Amino acid sequence: MASVQKSIDVNVPVRTAYDQWTQFEEFPRFMEGVKEVRQLDDPRLHWRAEIAGKEKKWDAVITEQTPDQRIAWRSTSGALNAGVVTFQPLSDSQTRIHLELTYDPEGFAENIGDAMGLVSHRVQGDLEQFKEFIESRGVETGAWRGEIHDERVTTPSTPTQTF
Repeated sequence: MASVQKSIDVNVPVRTAYDQWTQFEEFPRFMEGVKEVRQLDDPRLHWRAEIAGKEKKWDAVITEQTPDQRIAWRSTSGALNAGVVTFQPLSDSQTRIHLELTYDPEGFAENIGDAMGLVSHRVQGDLEQFKEFIESRGVETGAWRGEIHDERVTTPSTPTQTF
């Protein structure tokens, strides 16, 4: 297994940064190579992405989600990966986002790309694009304020939309 850790400071309140991150279906707008993310239900997601020139699909489950603090996940099929993203308020209008990702490169191209630091570079680029996306908007595109612990939703699903 390989891993990468990256952080970025964004100039929005922690709630705004966190709420935008819960909008998984918006990820293709700022994550390179991510073609589609479908939220199947509160804890389950289906991903489709291009990795090392190949289309990959996988399902993931959110194992922990605490508003304004953290979201953790692991894949349940397809491309093996897991991670956690945390949100740390630095002030009333600034947040540090820290992303930890573990993954299993498959095949020659993915292993070479990993050895060359391409995944690390891509993750940093995705965080920078998220920063640009949320700062230019100043407001999230929606929010999900529920909690998930041990892969179980512990508060009701009450999504809100901001237009």
